[in-house]
Amino acid sequence: MLGTPGPEEQMRLTGLLIGAAAVVALAGCGAGGDAESVPPTATGSLEHLAAEVKCTPNMQTDADEIRQAICRNGDGRFILATFATDRGQREWINDAKDYGGHYLVGRKWVAVGEDGVVKALRGTLGGDLEAGADHHAHSG
Repeated sequence: MLGTPGPEEQMRLTGLLIGAAAVVALAGCGAGGDAESVPPTATGSLEHLAAEVKCTPNMQTDADEIRQAICRNGDGRFILATFATDRGQREWINDAKDYGGHYLVGRKWVAVGEDGVVKALRGTLGGDLEAGADHHAHSG
C-alpha cells in the first residue's frame, strides 16, 4: 500500500486498532501505583517512543495516518500507536474507549495496556491517563 489510504482503508485500519485495544483490555486488570513525578510528555516517532521505554516494536500497521506496534518491556505488554493528526488520534481514542482498557495519551501518540503498565510507562513518557468504559458491572 503506497500513498494515503482511502476512506475504506482508513476505516479498516481503525477497526484493526480498536480490535487490538479490545484484546489488550480483555487480557486482565493490572495493579500499580501512580508515578511519583510525571516527566514532560514525550514526542517523536513510534520507534523513538519505543526506544524510550526499552521495547522493540512489533509493527502491526504502518500507514500514513496511523502506525501501530505491539511492545513488551519489563513492565508488560502494550500497544503503541502514533497518529498523523490530533483529530485522528482523538477519534481513535473515543472509539477504542468503548471497549474499556487503560490509555496513556501524548501528542499524536497513545499507549494501551493494563493499568499498571500504562502507569509505569507514564513515568518515562509523561502524558495523560485515560480509562475506557468499565464493563465489570455487565459481567454475570
